[in-house]
Amino acid sequence: MGPRLFFQRVPEGKAAKNRLHLDVRVGTGLVGEERLAALEAECARLVPLGAVHVRTLYDGNDACIPMLDIEGNEFCLD
Repeated sequence: MGPRLFFQRVPEGKAAKNRLHLDVRVGTGLVGEERLAALEAECARLVPLGAVHVRTLYDGNDACIPMLDIEGNEFCLD
């Protein structure tokens, strides 16, 4: 199966430049440290290409890494 886009209505109006937010699925099926490691590896690959690592969210089981593209639009490694 190839890439998938999901469109979700949100109640708030446009608050910033970008209304499109992509979640890039990297750690599908993984949990805990294994999931975090997969996301961190993809983050490390994207930073030299111009992406900016915003922060790492990790609760011991699930992980997500919000990032910015070269134009400042947010996306998440998920």
